[in-house]
Amino acid sequence: MKTTIEPIKITKENFSEFGDVISQEKVTPIDINAGYAKRFDNLANINTLKNDGKTIVSIFSALKRPFPMKIDMMEKHPLGSQAFMPMKETTFLCFVAPQGESPIINKICSFIVPPKVGINYKPGIWHFPLISTEDTDFLVIDRKGNGKNLIIHNFSKEEIILKF
Repeated sequence: MKTTIEPIKITKENFSEFGDVISQEKVTPIDINAGYAKRFDNLANINTLKNDGKTIVSIFSALKRPFPMKIDMMEKHPLGSQAFMPMKETTFLCFVAPQGESPIINKICSFIVPPKVGINYKPGIWHFPLISTEDTDFLVIDRKGNGKNLIIHNFSKEEIILKF
């Protein structure tokens, strides 16, 4: 079975099943530092404490992906959320499926994440690893700790193509 997925523009509403869109849009900032800065609060639900997990901040150096690209696997992190924020203005893609024992092909979605926006996957959301449209770095906030927090599903019979 061959399936071609075309990404759509991400919004807080169409991504809410999978996690949070990290953006200043529609958020009222708080003036801080004597008015020299604005703070945009509570942009994502970072969830990393299951099984005594710890929140860590990392930098992933991502390479540009070729398109169209074959999707041969998906992964999930049942014990913690995982947030990605590009460290420069760039567009990237995310490829997701709802929580469950394995990804359900007809429920897979892909989203275009525009510049100045990041994403935070809820625990247990199936996703393909980082899909960058250029060589760039991402700030990543996720979980470190005990327990099995990486489950991989390999597609053996399905042919899934991400077109962009």
